[in-house]
Amino acid sequence: MFQMAKTTMRNFFILLMAIISLNSFDQISEKKLTGSVIASNQKHMLKIVNFDELQTILKKNDNKLYVINFWATWCKPCVEELPGFMEVNKSYRKNPGFKMILVSLDLATEIESGVRPFLLKNNIVTDVYILNDNKRMNEWIPAIDKKWSGAIPATMIYRNGKKLEFRENKMQKTELVQIINKYLKQAI
Repeated sequence: MFQMAKTTMRNFFILLMAIISLNSFDQISEKKLTGSVIASNQKHMLKIVNFDELQTILKKNDNKLYVINFWATWCKPCVEELPGFMEVNKSYRKNPGFKMILVSLDLATEIESGVRPFLLKNNIVTDVYILNDNKRMNEWIPAIDKKWSGAIPATMIYRNGKKLEFRENKMQKTELVQIINKYLKQAI
């Protein structure tokens, strides 16, 4: 009986140490990676951000229409809608009043093994931010939209710090074009 209690305590202690170690590593990784520009070229930028940094983008008062899409490489509907989003981006990207940004919910530690290869393979030519703020998701999800369950894909349309549209589901290219045209016309 004493031997079994001793083994149970030892296993509990090992499990506890593993949890503490993983939590410490996650905090260190998050601090090191947030704010890092991983890659930048004429086509796009890949940057790790926390929600506070993302909010500065959402609050820009530059009269641009921002299409911000939350997605991940492991999300099938997200991957399915991206080709249409890239076609739309190609059509509008020369418009000075338009900007598309993809916000990846992939783990920041998987940039080299997952995100970057995906972007290259799929010719993603817009800025991509990796939101490295999982610990505060219960804060930033309702800050994006009070009705958002956190499911992806999700797309927001912003201008001058004001949310104009929010869609929590896969969007068709035609639907996205209609929304963009609606708000670009309002800016004229």
